[in-house]
Formats: sequence, C-alpha cells, structure tokens
Amino acid sequence: MNAPHPDELGLDPANESPFKGKTGLRRVWNAFNYSLDGLRAAYLCEDAFRQEVWLALLLIPLAIWLPVGWLATGLLIASVLLVLVVELLNSAIEAVVDRVGLENHRLAKRAKDIGSAAVLVSLLQVLVVWGGVLLEKL
Repeated sequence: MNAPHPDELGLDPANESPFKGKTGLRRVWNAFNYSLDGLRAAYLCEDAFRQEVWLALLLIPLAIWLPVGWLATGLLIASVLLVLVVELLNSAIEAVVDRVGLENHRLAKRAKDIGSAAVLVSLLQVLVVWGGVLLEKL
C-alpha cells in the first residue's frame, strides 16, 4: 500500500501559503516582520494589551532596580513578559473567533472565556512571583 502524496493530504507547505516555502534568512526576516506587524496590531487594536505593555514598562525597570539577585530579577521580568505572551494569544483567539462569525455561539463564548481565563492566570502568576520575591527580601 502506497502512502499518499503530501499534496493529496493538503500537507505541502507551498499549498498552505505562498510564504511557507521560504527558507533560510528570508524566512527569518519575514517571520520577524510578521511579528512586528502582530505587535503593532495588538498595541493599536487591543486595549488590554496596551495596558499590559504600559504595566510592563513600569515593572521591568523596577525589577532591574530592586536589590535582588539575577535569578529573582529574571523571574520578575519573565512573569511580566508571560502576561504579554498570553494576552497576544488570547487576542489571536478572539480575532479568529470573530472572523468565523460574530453571532453568539456557546463555543465562541467558551473559546473567548478560556482565553480570558489564561490571561487572568498569568496575571495571578505575576502577583505570586512578585509577592514571593518581595516577601523574601523583607
């Protein structure tokens, strides 16, 4: 029994997107520019992301200034950056759900609520990490 050709299964990257076939430095450059486009879109279109960026601009310098070790500083900064990552993923989920359809649907609500819950958990994680590091210094 012969295995099906990737084209028959829709697995050929060239069939998915004209950009998927790029390799090497061109692919890296394209990915970098798409990432910048995503950051720009999130900042301009997503209020929550914009607020979290401003919070990060306050907390990251504070983490560097605090008299704690490098490991603690890294944890403080990583916890803040994780919130931004989770918010970006949540915004992407919301955009895809809205693209599929704007009508109220229980699965659309579930997807958006779960994405929102992920952001909440990441924010709680910031409180735990910062609280733990600051309490250790007292």
